[in-house]
Amino acid sequence: MEASRRVVAVAVTGALLLTGCGEGRGGGPGGMDGTGDDRTLKAFDINPQPRENVRDGGTLRWGINEFPAQWNRNHVDGNLAVAAAVSNALLPAPFVSDEKAQISVDPDYVLAAEVTDRRPKQVVTYTLNPRAKWSDGKPITWADYAAQWRALNGRDPAYRIASSTGYQDIEKVARGKDDHEVVVTFARPFGDWQSLFGPLMPASTNNSPQAFNNAWLNKIPVTAGPFKFGGFDQTAKTITLVRDDAWWGARAKLDRIVYRASEQDSLIGAFSNGELDIIDVGPSAPDYARARNTPGAQVRQAAGPDFRHFTFNGSSELLKDRNVRQAIQLGINRQAIAESDLQGLDWPTTLLNNHFFMNTQEGYQDNAGSLGVYNPEKAKQLLDAAGWRMSGSVRMKNGKPLDLRLVVPSGVQVSKAEGELAQSMLAQIGVKITIKSVPSDDFFTRYVIPGNFDITPFAYIGTPFPVSSSYGIYANATDGRWNANFGRTGSAEIDAAMRRASQSLDQKRARVATNEADKLIWQEVNVLPLYQRPQNVAVKESLANVGARGFHDLDYENIGFVR
Repeated sequence: MEASRRVVAVAVTGALLLTGCGEGRGGGPGGMDGTGDDRTLKAFDINPQPRENVRDGGTLRWGINEFPAQWNRNHVDGNLAVAAAVSNALLPAPFVSDEKAQISVDPDYVLAAEVTDRRPKQVVTYTLNPRAKWSDGKPITWADYAAQWRALNGRDPAYRIASSTGYQDIEKVARGKDDHEVVVTFARPFGDWQSLFGPLMPASTNNSPQAFNNAWLNKIPVTAGPFKFGGFDQTAKTITLVRDDAWWGARAKLDRIVYRASEQDSLIGAFSNGELDIIDVGPSAPDYARARNTPGAQVRQAAGPDFRHFTFNGSSELLKDRNVRQAIQLGINRQAIAESDLQGLDWPTTLLNNHFFMNTQEGYQDNAGSLGVYNPEKAKQLLDAAGWRMSGSVRMKNGKPLDLRLVVPSGVQVSKAEGELAQSMLAQIGVKITIKSVPSDDFFTRYVIPGNFDITPFAYIGTPFPVSSSYGIYANATDGRWNANFGRTGSAEIDAAMRRASQSLDQKRARVATNEADKLIWQEVNVLPLYQRPQNVAVKESLANVGARGFHDLDYENIGFVR
């Protein structure tokens, strides 16, 4: 394979990418699962092929389960795995990750990047590739980096950012010896500095809150990758990318990529009928079996940084009391849900008891304690103490029933099944669960992000940076803004522990501080982890260099069909 590399979201820094169908975050590169299961999990499964084995031309038909409106992935509404799957073929990032989560510069954009000073302040110097330019012809320079820092540092609340993690620690971004040298000076040390500036947006769309919030709304105004934007079809729900002949790197093998959005349960039908070449199966045993039985197809599986979970909305009137949230958590049998979800997927059923590290990742430890154990009797005691008394089959307080709205995206059977299992379990402790199914396109933007739910199951897809990619999910509100913290609970103590982790340049110390934060989050009950989810990607077997990628960043110019 040629040296030129393409990036697949090293980060939307400080915020895990969201997906309704079950993609995750923060995990490690496969290996033993640490629970006595002796199978070896693949780090990635993409049918890697050298470019000479991939034929020139062709159209890749890629099924996705949402049709995003916001394409600025640094915007709180654009922090979506689906948006990343599309825009990673189009946008720059300084670094790429291999399957072992080892980070290196992407030479198409950055020739060198290193810490050039540690005292009195941390300084990072980037040498940009002078050939790199935006699709409007403007070169990619230090000014683009400076504009992104100003947009994402959190100082102007008019920018609706997903997170300010890392950017808030920068003191200044300056021009170096020329326009292609960027000098970043940190006010405070930031260990995950390689997570920053990916994806990079042009200064023109970061220079004002108006541009940041609206320039990418139902538009992809500018690109800088092996593909360029070809167009939307709102009726057919397709997004077309075409090869960019102005690209300075290795020429893209494919002529075009056409993404087609549909409900998750419709995608497997389209794939089985030969209408699509690739879809994310998610943790769905029926879809997994159906895809495997499709002639000329296979399911590629890997251990990625993905985890299923329930998010509890702490700003909900019924869940403001932490004791109530703890009771609900204790009333959910996570093992039963994991076994139900994973049955038939050839994947170990292992509970995830950490919010930052995957079971397969160095630094993982079980911090759940008694709050991670199914205990309906203790749950009942907590609810009694909180004033929620049984009245018939449902608990009441001040004349109101403990009736929680559990919101799921329509067409995602695993979310529906998780909701129904939780509904049955929680009924045993007097908690009523009303399941509300909503359109997949609306699930995040109209329900999860604005807090229009009590409980919701979905999943996060992350990066090789477990602390910084998760920071925004658990950070306390700033000036009343929760940004990517959809559980809307936090504390100064959690923030302090995460800061210690992110500011440490010593990995061992960072892991200790990360686990200190994790223990506090278990008490707060914001996100209830279920399990590290397998990446199951159904593909036409002739497809090369794409599939279940784990931590491996895809080279979009090398994706194609074998000769």
